[in-house]
Amino acid sequence: MATGIQLPGNGETIHLQQQVARLQALLEASRQVHSTIHENEVLEQVLRILVRELEMAGAAFPAAGLTYGQDPAELSTQPLIWPLEDRDGKPLAELLVATPGGRALTIYESDFIEGLTLQAAVALENARSHHRNLEFARVQQDLDAARGIQRSLLPQHLPTIAGYSVAFRSDACYEVGGDYLDIVELSDGSLIMAVADVAGKGLASAITAMGFRSAFRAMALTGLPLDELARRMNQHHWAEGEEMRRRYVTAIFLRLHPDSGELEIVNAGHNPGFLVVPDAEPHQLQASGTPLGLLPAMSYSIERCSLPPGARLLFYTDGLTEVFKDDEEFGPDRLLSAFLESPAARADAILDALWAAIQQFAEGGAQGDDMTALVLSRGTASKEMPA
Repeated sequence: MATGIQLPGNGETIHLQQQVARLQALLEASRQVHSTIHENEVLEQVLRILVRELEMAGAAFPAAGLTYGQDPAELSTQPLIWPLEDRDGKPLAELLVATPGGRALTIYESDFIEGLTLQAAVALENARSHHRNLEFARVQQDLDAARGIQRSLLPQHLPTIAGYSVAFRSDACYEVGGDYLDIVELSDGSLIMAVADVAGKGLASAITAMGFRSAFRAMALTGLPLDELARRMNQHHWAEGEEMRRRYVTAIFLRLHPDSGELEIVNAGHNPGFLVVPDAEPHQLQASGTPLGLLPAMSYSIERCSLPPGARLLFYTDGLTEVFKDDEEFGPDRLLSAFLESPAARADAILDALWAAIQQFAEGGAQGDDMTALVLSRGTASKEMPA
């Protein structure tokens, strides 16, 4: 005689042997729904198990467009509904089940479906998590490739300028950034240097910076005067449309005539550059016009000065000054002090000193913006300086 347990209230008896068989079936069903990491395959397994194992008339996940057997929504009887929820109680899917002839479920069937939907919810959540992880890995791979491409667009070889030292450093806040730096050598022996900053951070700003690079190089190589170069760059960026105007560009351009040490500088809404000349007060190279692409038909003016022996010049983006320790900002005054106090003569060593001062101030805090800087220094008359 089979051993059984009488359920109170409904007169139904659970036969232990049958209960063990149902538990074994549920374990096997659980194994099947956890055997895949694809969302639709999890749902299809659930439907197949219900119709085949429990001999239901049909089952469906309407939102996913999946049905096995008869479509419960098309039958005359009201389908039974089981929600699948994640661990936080948020809905993942809704299961519809149709019994043969619309009869009521037995307690075995009800328990089986309840257990199966619990396991299916876990498997479904795992499948979605896996999909998100795959998408994240794919995006990360693309961003890593974009970072490599953006780094390759920075000057790969610094020009050798007799008596001068030039160096730059550029660190993106994220994988890619909106800072831009370039050095273009012209046929007459002069050089045009640019430091620019696209409004915003991340991928959209990086794409804008790449477009800026193409336009800048095309115009710079023609030998345009810097004020005309800035004017045309402004109009070009404005003409690119509303989305590009939201990502206007601050830029500072420099033209160096190495033989004479003459400098021509145009600042288009950028941070002031610092020019330090021996035995003189530091000079700030202020903006003469708005950022590029912010307003149409703007004009810019050239500031002319010289870089005598022993002098140094710094262009930078605001990521260097907008470094915080709690609520205190590093700021342009500290940057200028670090620039003045650097004992080094070579441009790369000066940049190392600036970065060290910023990191010491930040005390290990996270970088909050793209950081780019260019240093140009000129050796003293008694000692030529390699680039």
